[in-house]
Order: sequence, then C-alpha cells, then structure tokens
Amino acid sequence: MSEKRYTTRPARHGRGAGRFTREKPRDLVGTWKKLLKYCGKFKIKIIIALICAAIATMLTLAGPDRLKDMTNEVTKGVPPRTEKLTEVFETMGAGTSGEIGQAQLTPESLELIPEGAIAQNLLDITVDGVSISAMDQESMIRVLASAQASGDSAATLRLLDKLPDSVQQLVKPSIDMNAVRNIALVLIGFYLMGLILHAAQGLIMAEVTQKTSRSFRRDISLKINRLPMWFYNKTTTGDVLSRVTNDVDTIGQSLNSSIGTLITAVIMLFGSLIMMLITNAVMTATAIGASLIGFMIMSTIAGRSQKYFERQQKNLGVLNGHIEEMYSGHTVVKAYNAEDKTLATFDRMNGALKQSGFRAQSMAGLMMPIMGFIGNLGYVAVCVVGGALAMKNKIDFGVIVAFMMYVRYFTQPLSQIAQSVQSLQSAAAAGERVFDFLEAEEMPAEEGKLSDMGSVKGEVRFDHVRFGYEDSDKIVIHDFSAVAKPGQKVAIVGPTGAGKTTMVNLLMRFHELKDGHILIDGMPTSDIRREAVHEQFCMVLQDTWLFEGTVRENLVYNTPNVSEEQIKSACRAVGLHHFIKTLPQGYDTVLSDSVSLSAGQKQQLTIARAMIADKPMLILDEATSSVDTRTEQRIQSAMDKLMENRTSFIIAHRLSTIRDADLILVMNHGDIVESGTHEALLAQNGFYAELYNSQFEEAG
Repeated sequence: MSEKRYTTRPARHGRGAGRFTREKPRDLVGTWKKLLKYCGKFKIKIIIALICAAIATMLTLAGPDRLKDMTNEVTKGVPPRTEKLTEVFETMGAGTSGEIGQAQLTPESLELIPEGAIAQNLLDITVDGVSISAMDQESMIRVLASAQASGDSAATLRLLDKLPDSVQQLVKPSIDMNAVRNIALVLIGFYLMGLILHAAQGLIMAEVTQKTSRSFRRDISLKINRLPMWFYNKTTTGDVLSRVTNDVDTIGQSLNSSIGTLITAVIMLFGSLIMMLITNAVMTATAIGASLIGFMIMSTIAGRSQKYFERQQKNLGVLNGHIEEMYSGHTVVKAYNAEDKTLATFDRMNGALKQSGFRAQSMAGLMMPIMGFIGNLGYVAVCVVGGALAMKNKIDFGVIVAFMMYVRYFTQPLSQIAQSVQSLQSAAAAGERVFDFLEAEEMPAEEGKLSDMGSVKGEVRFDHVRFGYEDSDKIVIHDFSAVAKPGQKVAIVGPTGAGKTTMVNLLMRFHELKDGHILIDGMPTSDIRREAVHEQFCMVLQDTWLFEGTVRENLVYNTPNVSEEQIKSACRAVGLHHFIKTLPQGYDTVLSDSVSLSAGQKQQLTIARAMIADKPMLILDEATSSVDTRTEQRIQSAMDKLMENRTSFIIAHRLSTIRDADLILVMNHGDIVESGTHEALLAQNGFYAELYNSQFEEAG
C-alpha cells in the first residue's frame, strides 16, 4: 500500500473532536509544476495568451522611443531658425558690390547711410521659395546689426521680430507637423494594438481559469467517492468544503491574473532596461541606482509574508470546519448550553485567521507605497541628471521625456512582480491543499472484479473475519464467523462499541478486511466490485439524510422507473402518506427550511425510500430509534412485510424490537459471544439475557 500523503489531524471520536496537528512543508516550485501540468490541456491557449501579453508589452516599450522622436521634432521647431539667415547672406553675396558689400556695418555707420542706399547695391533673391526684395534685405541688415550690437540674447530675440515679413517667413519657428502626425499615428497604432492584445490575453486566461476551476471541483467531487471511509474519520466536512471553494477560487484568481502579470512585468522590466541602455547609459545608471533599493525591500517583504499567506489558508480551512460542525450540531450545542464555549472556540479560530490575514495583507499593502516612493525618486533623479546633460548638449530634451516613462516602466514591474509572487505563493498554499486531497490514498482499484452478481438469493457468510481500522493498529473485530441464510432476519446486538455497525460497514465493503472473508451466495465480496455489492443492499440508518428537493425526489433517490403507486404504497406502509397529502404541493413539495419535518417523519421517509429501492438484502441500523412506540409498531409491521424473502440485518439497542428475529448474534469486544433465537438465548441466561433484562430494570 502506498504511503499516505494526506496529513491533517489524528482520528477523532465524534464530530470535530480533533484539529490539524502539523503543517506540511511548503513547496512553491513543486506545487506550481503540478498546477501547470494540471492545466496541460489548456497549454496552447495559455501560450497564446502569454504571447499576446508579451507582444503588447513590447509595443508599450516602443512607445517612449517614438515619443522621444516626437518631442525632438517639437523642440527642434520651437527656437527661431537663425541658420536660414546664413543662407540669405550667402545668396545676397552675389548681389552686393562696392563699398556697401565690404564695409563693416554697425548701427552708427548705418545711421550715416540713407534709407534705400543699401538696397541699390542689392538684387532681389529667392531662398527656399521665398522672394526677398532688395529693400527687405536692407531692412534685415539694419535689424541684425542692431541685434549684434545689443549683446543681450533676449533683446536679440525681440529684434528678430522686427525682421521684414519675407525674412520672418524663413526664420520664424516652424514645427514639422507632418513628422509629428506620422509619429503620433504610429504611437496610436502601438497602443491600440497593445490594448487589443491585452484584452485577448484577459479573455483567454479568464476562460482557462474558469475551466480549470470547474475541472478542480469536478475532480474533487469524483475523488470524494474514491476515498476510503477512514479518511472521513480524520477530516472535517468543512475542511473539504474549504478546498472545493476557497482554495480552488484562490488558484483560479492566481491563474487569471498572476501568470500574465508576471510575464508582462518581467518583459517590461528587462525590456525597459534594454531600451534605456540603448538610449543613454548615464541616464540608465541613474534610473537603476534610484530603483535598486526597491529590489531589496521587496525581497525582504516577500520572504516574511510567505508564511502568513500559508497560515491564512490553513486557518481558513480550520474555521470552516468548525462552523460546519457547530451549525450541523446546533441543537446539541443549545441543549448543553455550550454557546459560550463554542463562541470562545470560534473567537480563537477567527482571531488566528484575522491575525494571519492581517499580517499577510499588511505586508502586501506595503508594496504599493514603497514602490510609489521608489518611482518618484527615480523621476527626480532622471530629471536632475537629464537636465544637467541637456544643458551640456550631451542629450536631447526628448531623451529626458523618454526616460521619465522608462523609469515608470522599470519601477512599476517591481511592485507587480512582488504582488504576483505573493499571489503565486498564496495559490501554491491553496494548490498544495487541493493536490494533497486529490493525491490522497484511494480505495484499491477493482479491475477484473465481478461487476454483475446476477440474481442474488441472499445467503451471507462471515468466515473468520478480522478487522482493524486503517489508521490504527488496534483490532476491533477479532474472529467473527456467522451464516445468514436467504430470507432470514438476522439481528446484531451488543453494548456500545461492541462492533455492530462495524460489521455492517464491512458487509457493505466500506472497509477492507484484515483477514477472513465475507461471502454473498458463496462469492467473496473482495472479488466483487464495491458498486455491485452496494446494489444488493438498501440501508436505513439512525442518522437520516435528506437533500433539498421534492418529497418524491427524496423517496425515489437513484432508483429508476418508480411508479406513483409504488411511492404511495410505501408511504402508506410507514404511515407517512396522510402527512404528505397535507403538504402544500403533496409529493411535489420541496423539502427546504420552509417545510419542517420532525425527526420521526424524516426516519419514516428514509424507511419508505428503502422500501421503494426493493433490494435483495436490507440493513437497518437503529431504523426506528427516532419514532414513537405507536409509529414504531406500525412501521415494524410494514418492515416485516418488506423483509419477507429478504436477508435482513438489524442493529438494535432496544432488544424488544428483534424478538422475532430468526438469528440473533450477540457481540462484545469484537467477537460473537452468543447466537441463537430470542427464546434460546434467554434460556441460556447468559450475556444476552443480562442485556435484555437490564433494559426492563432501567425502564422500571
């Protein structure tokens, strides 16, 4: 038998008697390998989603470089184009002559030259398609001479505004709007395509997430039916429910957001680093230096927060188990005035969950403020260093603009990576719990065993049966041998803990024998599939089980082709038909909180269900313990009719109900100490007689 992987808590006695005892070591990488392997059927879709995220991120990274070009185009067109004046003078050179062309023109000398005199020595010229007359050239000469004499750059710029219109047309600032428009269109295309790819990635991962969550829940539901009964003696129902709901939801949320975010953040981080290095090494060093502290802070916080996320998932499962137990046993809690004790236990568990959740979320909440500070520090550093380099004409202004975006692209992924890692850690803690459940030891496979027993007569033979529970070395059934002939009514009696219910569970193959055999019509049950064994029995247990559905659905539970008359006949036999007719919709009334059934009525309904199932053999485990004496007598009559020609096993504490049994097996400490009919056992004046007489003594 394989080693048991599922470790939760010690075996308990009664609901909720134990709790988790230890915590399984964490394996982040191993658990995520299992998760990714589990999602293998969605591998193509996940790869497509990640490719979409990667391309969208690269398009986003290309944006600042295009924005740098646009900024440079704008800044290039802002100052006056003084270089055009050089072209004008070069063109004028051919037209100047005499003393004017060679004189040192100063404001003082120009005042001595009459207006128009200079123009007489010039020719009309054309520069870049703009015609400049001789008079405009003279006016330009006089203005530039005054500007040169002022020596003040601001005054020079003001004097440039006095240039003639023809020259102004060449010199005035001019932004190349065609180039700006083309760059803007490319940027819009990049960002629009990135939006589409991000949306596609989100839709694909949402589909993968929901289908994976559905698959997990389906597999857990199927696993529940493949686990041995001893498993549920160690695990609370609430803890199993927590794995189906909270843990699966945590895994789904992480798959939906963390993987895509992590890939995007990593590409953004290294992509922005590469783009910064290509653009300017000094500015890159500045940005990295300002952001380096972020790595150290995040790694410290991530390491400390991991244990709290795992503890949070564990505490949530424990709390769910307690809540489920207390609500299902609410009547007992009230009857024993245990509200305060129950509330104290709840407060303790709730406090542990609050503490672990608070610490986990607090550390997670530190990420955004810290990374905001690091990002702002990076902005300041880039602006200061970039401004100094720009003043020395070592970089263009557009480089500073690009780096302001690159700093955000470089620091933002740090917080995203940290959050994704935390989400991955939380998902791994949840995934570990889910996989522990899915990998728990199952009942042995039954390939090759008999799946159809055919027509069963009902002979049952117990041949030196020996049994001990799987999680204990203690033997509870030592050497049990008995024979139940077809159609016999066999009663199993004995004090509490004698092994009565255990024998029935062994008969149903809910547990496997340590030694010996149980044979049905000569066939060992170990050679028959469990489902085939179950098909031969209908059971009525002391604990009634009804689901939220109509009365009819509860009566015919998993029994096909049941007629209306069969349903009513069974209900009449147990005395339930009249009550059902008084319900608002009769047999179609939905059993919910609005329809209240007494414990006895629930028991009557489960007995009627067994009658409708009409199996070859019948098991009654304190079937009439919740009904009054009058109802019990009526049901007993119906049960006698039901048990005709059927092998029946009856477990009863009230020995007066099994006086007409064909065979009574008296058990004590896992062994048959006496057997025979009621009269014969009383005549022996042994253990059975002592049990029987003690009931009347207690009643008296």
